[in-house]
Amino acid sequence: MEHVKCLIIGSGPAGFTAAIYASRANLDPVLYEGIEPGGQLTTTTEIENFPGYPEGIDGSAMMNDLRRQAARFGADIRSGIVTEADLSSRPFRLKIDGGKEIAAETLIVATGATARYLGLPSETKYRGMGVSACATCDGFFYRKQDVAVVGGGDTACEEATYLASICRHVYMIVRKPFLRASKAMQERVFATPNIEVLFEHNTVEVLGDDDGVTGALLRRNDGEERTIDITGFFLAIGHHPNTDLFKGQLELDDEGYIKVAGATSKTNVEGVFAAGDVKDPQYRQAITAAGSGCIAAIDCERFLLAQK
Repeated sequence: MEHVKCLIIGSGPAGFTAAIYASRANLDPVLYEGIEPGGQLTTTTEIENFPGYPEGIDGSAMMNDLRRQAARFGADIRSGIVTEADLSSRPFRLKIDGGKEIAAETLIVATGATARYLGLPSETKYRGMGVSACATCDGFFYRKQDVAVVGGGDTACEEATYLASICRHVYMIVRKPFLRASKAMQERVFATPNIEVLFEHNTVEVLGDDDGVTGALLRRNDGEERTIDITGFFLAIGHHPNTDLFKGQLELDDEGYIKVAGATSKTNVEGVFAAGDVKDPQYRQAITAAGSGCIAAIDCERFLLAQK
């Protein structure tokens, strides 16, 4: 069985930043990229709000930069998925792709969170071409245009009001006859003149052409259909943190996000640290994920030093 000092699971901004810091601290980290090498940013066409790229950068290109930087300092980056984890004692025992076993003195979990989509083929077709699960990330590209937000909770209301500040018109597509959001968020939505709430509507299909999204076909609960003309289609129906592997071992909140102690990355299991979207239901930005990857690596280094 292979024995490693620091094992990192996940290859988004949090995982690669943790690998950079852990490598520079001589922790000889081994990083497994997981099911989606590069994380969610590989599905984003252009990123304009990550510091250091004044002209913007393609999501996949940025993740390649982070990967090369981690490799430059000696991180051992491997393809593969951690399929089993036993955190009952140190060293932790993990299984890769159902076969290879690794014993890890410390573990940094940076497995991220997956945005929930409607499951429409057309939604997948236009992902990154008008379909997005992050208004804060991509809304800027649709300023002075007409867009739609799917969802009726607090997140959907927040995204709609944000988009309303930069877009011409915002449709909220809500399948129920009411908003699930807090009273304050509802009042904010109804007080914003360029937000139109379409209650009891579901999306049948996202419409588009070679240049991207051009509209959406909606069906009301009574069967009546209508088409709206939009260039941006934003999903705000929640995220699923990738923590199934750790249920019953790491302390999770009601939504499945890993709980950490205060501003640290420390979980309820000594020697296990969490970074990025897997422990952050609030911000879910590349820059905050990268920052928490730094925190996790430093926490990991200090933990190992204290064991000597």
